Amino acid sequence: MSKHPMQFVPSADFKERARGALDDDKLRKSFRGAMDFLQAKRRNQFSDEEERESLRDLGSAIRKYALANLPDLLEQLERKLTANGIQVHWAETAAEANAIVLDIMQRNAARRMIKGKSMASEEIELNHYLGEHGMECVESDMGEYIVQLAGEKPSHIVMPAIHKNKADVAKLFEEHIPDTPYTEDVDELIQTGRRALRQRFMEADVGLSGVNFAVAETGTLWLIENEGNGRLSTTVPPVHVAIMGMEKVVAKLDHVVPLVSLLTRSATGQAVTTYFNLISSPRRPGELDGPREVHLVLLDNGRSQAYADEQLRSTLQCIRCGACMNHCPVYGRIGGHAYGTTYPGPIGKILSPHLLGLDEAGDLPFASTLCGACSEVCPVRIPIPDLLIRLRNEAKRNPNETVATPLRGQGAKHSAAERVVWQFWSGAFKSPKAWAALRWGATRLRAFTPGAQAGWTQHRTPLKPAPRSLHDLLKDKGQPE
Repeated sequence: MSKHPMQFVPSADFKERARGALDDDKLRKSFRGAMDFLQAKRRNQFSDEEERESLRDLGSAIRKYALANLPDLLEQLERKLTANGIQVHWAETAAEANAIVLDIMQRNAARRMIKGKSMASEEIELNHYLGEHGMECVESDMGEYIVQLAGEKPSHIVMPAIHKNKADVAKLFEEHIPDTPYTEDVDELIQTGRRALRQRFMEADVGLSGVNFAVAETGTLWLIENEGNGRLSTTVPPVHVAIMGMEKVVAKLDHVVPLVSLLTRSATGQAVTTYFNLISSPRRPGELDGPREVHLVLLDNGRSQAYADEQLRSTLQCIRCGACMNHCPVYGRIGGHAYGTTYPGPIGKILSPHLLGLDEAGDLPFASTLCGACSEVCPVRIPIPDLLIRLRNEAKRNPNETVATPLRGQGAKHSAAERVVWQFWSGAFKSPKAWAALRWGATRLRAFTPGAQAGWTQHRTPLKPAPRSLHDLLKDKGQPE
């Protein structure tokens, strides 16, 4: 495993990559068109404001209830799944999750894996880990397949190849799929990808999937998709492995229905996706299809850190719809790869610090205008701007300060000089006499104002005090202060 097990490039280089993305006219044009399209589709699905807000309230309540009872629900889920014949594995770290999947493959003498869409497997970089141990992993989601051929990470959690146009895909298929001529016909490209993947399902020893929701009441894994690859990945190979972040559990089957309605309409602007897969057991006696083994890997990987803090716990309400990304003015201009993490955009800014630590992802909470567009469209009402401010404070906190729930990498952006400056301003604002003296000095010594003022003057003119303060002007006019 690399030094950065959950990312190709360190997120500490975010600023440099963001500048590169801003200079890429093709990328910015592609993303602007895609974001406008997705925003319009979502608006069309939520034309009734009262219904939308009521559904958001319900979705938020369901997710908060699940998180409030998370330990009990996880134990109930394990009991139900085990009773149904599904083997449950607990993984505290990415390394443990990878080792569990490798062990399952080795015990089944498996060499080939076909994968449905799974952001959790991207998070732990499962493909690369298994590749290092001689295993072959092929992505069957079309977007994931495209970025796998390109040797890239997904740039969006719902639409992995949103940064690619048809010419990019045509070149990839021509280079990597034998006997494939160059064509920009979208239908032909889709059929080419389908033909290349179809045989892989039949040859695979293990199929892997993600999980949208796991129902504790019934021991059911719920997957939604549009392409059918998820259904093939979970039924054709003899072994099915599902990987799920531990926060994806819900209490009852009834709770999934409003969440799915919110998810599909917020993510792709669809009233419903093409496929709903409910998996409760391996193949039973007398059944003609389905895997003989089903495994669920429950992944922590930093989530318990967010769970331990009452405010940061709301991060785990996320249902991975990507609406916050589609409406974010920062993500829409730089795309997903600039973040250097599995989860980009607003949700990545609040989730990645728990997965990677603030020492690795400390720049991400600051990559926001705090405009609030993300929280306005979040289907489960995650207060993302509030969480960003909290994470900024944690990144700037003195690393030696004792707090109730310390975050990994606390104080990664701490600056003693900056702290002194803020203490100076705080003291000046608190004391009327000190503020009056500061005001008097600023107006008289304005000629000595520096021309370079840290990041402010990179894109703006220098700040310079006025020749006379407002208080002085009012005093000249006989107005009381």
